[in-house]
Amino acid sequence: MNKKLHALLLLSVFVVATCGLIYELIAGTLASYLLGDSVTQFSTIIGAYLFSMGIGSWISKYFDKNIISWFIQLELLVGLVGGTSSTILFLVFESAASFRIILYSLVGLTGILVGLEIPLLMRILKDRYEFKDLVSNIFTFDYIGALLASIIFPLLLIPYLGLVKTSYMVGMLNVAVALIVCFNFRKEIKAVAYLQTSGIICILLLLAGFVYANAITNFSESLTYNETIIYSKSTPYQRIILTKKGKVLRLFLNGNLQFSSDDEYRYHEALVHPGLQALPNAQNVLVMGGGDGLAVREILKYPNIKSVTLVDLDKGMTGLFKSNPALLALNKNSLLSPKVKVVNADAFSWLRADKQKFDFMVIDFPDPSNYSVGKLYTNSFYKLAKGALAPGGIMVVQSTSPYVAPKSFWTVDTTLRSVGLRTIPYHNNVPSFGEWGYIMATENPSYKKPDHFVPELRFITKESLDLMFYFPKDMAKVKTDVNKLNNQVLVKYFEDEWSTVL
Repeated sequence: MNKKLHALLLLSVFVVATCGLIYELIAGTLASYLLGDSVTQFSTIIGAYLFSMGIGSWISKYFDKNIISWFIQLELLVGLVGGTSSTILFLVFESAASFRIILYSLVGLTGILVGLEIPLLMRILKDRYEFKDLVSNIFTFDYIGALLASIIFPLLLIPYLGLVKTSYMVGMLNVAVALIVCFNFRKEIKAVAYLQTSGIICILLLLAGFVYANAITNFSESLTYNETIIYSKSTPYQRIILTKKGKVLRLFLNGNLQFSSDDEYRYHEALVHPGLQALPNAQNVLVMGGGDGLAVREILKYPNIKSVTLVDLDKGMTGLFKSNPALLALNKNSLLSPKVKVVNADAFSWLRADKQKFDFMVIDFPDPSNYSVGKLYTNSFYKLAKGALAPGGIMVVQSTSPYVAPKSFWTVDTTLRSVGLRTIPYHNNVPSFGEWGYIMATENPSYKKPDHFVPELRFITKESLDLMFYFPKDMAKVKTDVNKLNNQVLVKYFEDEWSTVL
């Protein structure tokens, strides 16, 4: 084998390793988008994938003849299965009763095929190198390819291509490896014309999928949402979907409803005004989460407010609500106000580094459905938040439903109190979500309930506020543990309680 051919095969190792890890990352990310709980999904997907690779490696010993031909056919199969996997999973998610069976079947099949690749390549190269050099070269290129995949997947592929296009592109790389090897080893392969024709057909099919990926994604999402999708985008952190039905806009993040424009005012008025109205001298406000600017819209109704700092991780989210005309009308251009400073950063890290003090704080994160969000409901985070409160200040935390998820709701209350804050829990009805809960927290020994509110409110009044502070028996306080970084009991409570409803 000449130097050109052996270099070609080592390059194939690099491409194969890169593609193999990207398939694994695609499966884990897609499972997180569709099923929630990113830690569980990635853990089980990686375990199943590696186990399947082990099966593939074991099976490789049964390939005795025509190894190069088998390797080419294997690459074509990997390209087809891996390249189309995300499309298949998106399309069957809503209709398949056993989605997880299909998911893990595809993960297992891809893992077996990928597990076959390296052993076959090692056998092709075994006559070229001594054993120690063979192992060294193969695994060096394998690990470098894995490193490249882990870097480009979150930084380039998902933000700019999305899951479906990434799958097709990586599939085409596998098929391209097959075609290049087929061409360069054509004298050693039987039925070379058949393999070349098969490779060309595969790459054309994958190219068509890549070209029509947006249409495929839109169609699969139209099966999930019963409304017209007017905006969809995958950011490094989440899948953003905006739908419209009549005059009603709805925002979904990773498939979960965040607000409906016909009743979001009930949620955001309840989130902001019971606390802020009790602080007539408040000037500096911090909002964490709330990248839609709807809480900021309510805050800017107070003329005494001088500055609002909004900390939201996702630039794609805040950028959308700074530019989309329909959303600008909904949030009253709040994120474009000269009083508002938008910071795209992780709230935990930002709060640890920032030394400002705030009179009022709104903590409006998504529900604690996974550990990456659950850390923002821990005593460690609330200690940092407490440190950022000015003397006499108030913070308010959206705290899920005290009716559907009472343990989750009262865990937030228990955790806030564990760091030395006095809590004032309350709730209201938001038709899109049902009964929803909030918890105010302050170092003040007393909270003076407002007897009037700023004009232009559609829901909050003195009378409605009285009802919001009353908890009937079916939402009464229950004993719970403190949510800590090393236990994240809130995530378990949340999953257990909401799984009976969803």
